[in-house]
Amino acid sequence: MGNKYIDESWDFRNENTKEITHCFHNYPAMMIPHVAERLISRYGGNAGLLFDPYCGTGTSLVEANLKNINAVGTDLNPLARLIARAKTTKINIQILDLYLKDFSDYVFSILFDIKKLNVVIPNIKNVDYWFSQSVKEKLALIKNFIQNISDNSIADFFKVAFSETVRESSWTRNSEFKMFRMSEKQMQKFNPDVFALMQTKLARNKRGLKELTEKQSEAVSQIFDFNTVERIEHIENESVDIIVTSPPYGDSRTTVAYGQFSRLANEWLSIENAAQIDSRLMGGKICKETYSFDSDLLNQAVGKIAEEDEKRAKEVAAFYHDYQKSVKNVAKTVKKGGYACYVVGNRKVKGIVLPTDEITKFLFENQGFDHTETVIRNIPNKRMPSKNSPTNITGKTDTTMNNEYIVIMRKI
Repeated sequence: MGNKYIDESWDFRNENTKEITHCFHNYPAMMIPHVAERLISRYGGNAGLLFDPYCGTGTSLVEANLKNINAVGTDLNPLARLIARAKTTKINIQILDLYLKDFSDYVFSILFDIKKLNVVIPNIKNVDYWFSQSVKEKLALIKNFIQNISDNSIADFFKVAFSETVRESSWTRNSEFKMFRMSEKQMQKFNPDVFALMQTKLARNKRGLKELTEKQSEAVSQIFDFNTVERIEHIENESVDIIVTSPPYGDSRTTVAYGQFSRLANEWLSIENAAQIDSRLMGGKICKETYSFDSDLLNQAVGKIAEEDEKRAKEVAAFYHDYQKSVKNVAKTVKKGGYACYVVGNRKVKGIVLPTDEITKFLFENQGFDHTETVIRNIPNKRMPSKNSPTNITGKTDTTMNNEYIVIMRKI
C-alpha cells in the first residue's frame, strides 16, 4: 500500500479555518484544523489517546477533544503552550463575562483617570526600539489587570489576547515572522488603539470559546514542555493510538522563526530567556562534527548543499540529526496497529529539495512501521514564507514550499 499521490480535496481552499477556538492568535505555519480532523476521522476511529509531539498552538489537540479523544501535546515555545492550553480549556462563560465586564470598567476608568495610575513598564531589552511610550504604558496597564486575575484558566484566556495585542501594537512588521521594524515613515503614521485591540481580541476569542463549551465532549488535553529529541515524559510506551502532528520544516533560524515571532509577547508575559527559544528548538545547536545518516537520500541532499555552502549544510544536518532522534523516541509511544500521521514540507536549501516526506517514511520504517500512504496537498492558506534567498543576494529569491506531504505510517 506504499502509495504517494496528489489529492486536491485535502487543500480545503474555501473552508473557514478559524472556527471554534482555532480563531485564537495567529502563529507561524499552523496546521489547518480540517487536515487534523480528517486524519483523526480516517485513522483514529476508536482512539483513546492522541499525541502531538510538536503541538504548536494545539490544532490537533482541539480536534481530538471534539471527537472525545484525550490528547497530549508538547512544545518548547512557552507562547505556543499558552495558546494551546487556552484553546483546549473550557471556561464557564458566565464567569468569564464577569471578568470581561471588570476589564471594560477598568479601561473606562483609565481613559478618564490615566494620570493617577502608577505605570510600571517591564524591564524588556530594547523595549523603546519596538514600542512607543504611549503603547508601553497601555500594555503595562493591561498586564497589571491580568496579574490580578486569580483564576489560571481565565488569566490564560486574557494572556492570549494580550499576546496578540503586544505584537499588533508594536513597531514590528506584522507581515514578517522574524523581527523587523517598520520604516520611520510607517512608524510616524502608526497609532494603534491598544485597549480597543485587546477588547476586539477578547470578544473574538470569547465567541470561539463559547462554541467549544457547547460541544458535548468530556475529553481533555494536557500540554507539556518536554523535548522529544531528548526524551518522552508523561506518556507510556505503546499507549498512543494516533499521532497527528506537523513538525518544524527546519531549524528556526533559517526557516520559520517561531522564537522571534513570539519574543516580544513572551517578554511582556515575563517568560525568562525569551530571546533564546530558537536555539532550543530542533536543529538549534550546530555541532562541529559531520553527521552521517542511515538515509542515502538525506546524505546525498546534505552533500549537494555542502558543495554550495558548508555552513548551510551543517545547519541542515543538525536539524535532521535532532529530527531522527525525535522520531525514534516518538515511535516508542505508539501502540501496535496505531498510526503516526506527519504533515511535512520538503523545503529547498541552496536550490536542493530536501525530501522530508521520504526521510520521515524511512525513519519510521526503521522503527517498525509500515507506510500506508503519502498524500500531497497544496498550501493555499498556511501562514509561512513562500520564498527565501538561497544565495543571500538581495532581490534574488526562490520558492521554498508550495506543497505539504501527509505521511501516514502504521506500527506493525
